[in-house]
Amino acid sequence: MKAKKALKRLTKAESLLANVLDQYPAARNGLRELLDSARTSLSEARAAMDQEVAPPVKKAPAKAKESGAGRLTEAGRKRISLAAKKRWAAARRKKTTAPAKPLSKTA
Repeated sequence: MKAKKALKRLTKAESLLANVLDQYPAARNGLRELLDSARTSLSEARAAMDQEVAPPVKKAPAKAKESGAGRLTEAGRKRISLAAKKRWAAARRKKTTAPAKPLSKTA
């Protein structure tokens, strides 16, 4: 069982036992003493678990991204635009107007 889960269960058991102790009459043949000792042992166990379970170590924050990181800069946009214009110009140069299909002879 994971330590965090065990700690939660010990806390729950301790609170339940405290509720039972509050509801049970004090003059009952030493039963209250027995329940009280059980509660103290639970609280000791929980304290030992608290010492054993260290708080999770927080990771160092990742390097802060510069504002606009991951976005195109103005120079990058301009380079892409020029490259696209070159590709379109090359495509226009290659494209020649093909002559229409000659009509088939009739009769």
